[in-house]
Amino acid sequence: MNKRRNFNAKFKTKVVLEALSERETMSEIAQRHGLHLSQVSKWKQDFLSAASTVFEAEKSKKKTAEKKKEDKLYKIIGQQKVEIDFLKNALS
Repeated sequence: MNKRRNFNAKFKTKVVLEALSERETMSEIAQRHGLHLSQVSKWKQDFLSAASTVFEAEKSKKKTAEKKKEDKLYKIIGQQKVEIDFLKNALS
């Protein structure tokens, strides 16, 4: 029985980018990489359908970084408030 071949994301991306460049036909690309034409077509379709998520992920990463910075600042403000309140009570 033949073992299924597994391809990593880097290889799939390379093949899809070759297909998108349209310098060769998809049949030629599939043949050169030892793949079936339908596999290359599926990878290309999957890539194009998920392409917009690249920019969404970038935006969410930026929001996450901003949120972490904001949380850190609120923590500092909270600590300072506790220290001020402690000093007020100690001096009273």
